[in-house]
Amino acid sequence: MKLIKKVVLFWALFITAPAIAAPNNFLVSTDWLEKNLNDPKLRIIEVSVDTGVYERGHIQNAVNFKWHTDLVDPVQRDIASKEKFETLLRQAGINNDSTIVIYGDNNNWFAAWGAWVFDVYGVQNVKLLDGGRKKWEAEKRPLTPLATKVNPGTIKIADANNAIRAKLAEVVVIANKKSNTTLVDIRSNDEYTGKIFAPAGVQETAIRAGHIPGAVNVPWGKAVAEDGTFKSADELRKIYAAAGIDGTKPIVTYCRIGERSSHTWFALSKILGYNVKNYDGSWTEYGNSVGNPVINTAGTVWGGK
Repeated sequence: MKLIKKVVLFWALFITAPAIAAPNNFLVSTDWLEKNLNDPKLRIIEVSVDTGVYERGHIQNAVNFKWHTDLVDPVQRDIASKEKFETLLRQAGINNDSTIVIYGDNNNWFAAWGAWVFDVYGVQNVKLLDGGRKKWEAEKRPLTPLATKVNPGTIKIADANNAIRAKLAEVVVIANKKSNTTLVDIRSNDEYTGKIFAPAGVQETAIRAGHIPGAVNVPWGKAVAEDGTFKSADELRKIYAAAGIDGTKPIVTYCRIGERSSHTWFALSKILGYNVKNYDGSWTEYGNSVGNPVINTAGTVWGGK
């Protein structure tokens, strides 16, 4: 009789088990998201480099956050204030018990920065769509041009947590070898060596080229697989270990304006569990500051153009 009860219980659990696995702590798959689009507690946010791509077609129920206006202070250089960000989240229908999935174009470059801003303000249950818009579109999953209508949310956020945000003064200490923190420059090798000041066509730049002394160069794209997803944890460990990054020391990531470095911050902190800060001032702050030490192996000199 006891054996029969155990068999019945086993099959009951098997039959009632969810059809799809619950997401891990920080990433969800495209399959999981499509199957959960109508979950009333799910909120989807798009943060793309091309802010206009949302209007041309977006994931059902997604709300668009524009990185250059919504997530920043429009006057002084800073992320959005607590008050502005909380209002933005409420307008997107986010509550304290919401599950938030962020995605974007360009292998989630700016989506990861959005996730970092969410983390600065202590917002819980935030995940990236692994592969972002690239993978979603490649799999021909549905997009809609229709604007998303949501009921206002009631979320309350915490004060900014600077434990995951590096400031200039801290970085200068590291540059002067007065800290055991590892700097990770995630820009292209041409930017790192000083051959170029910034990628072609960008507006934000510095009047000095090169990198911060002591920084190792691991371009952010090395963490990305062909389909736009993050490489496996084992692969990521090997990539960063080859550059001397194994999680035994604190880490600060930086790029040009702090967005690309957020992608590496996510890989190192959320996937690998390392102690990481993102320096959102990055090279445009450091390289424009008077008196900071700089390494410029290419010898490129700013010509005012």
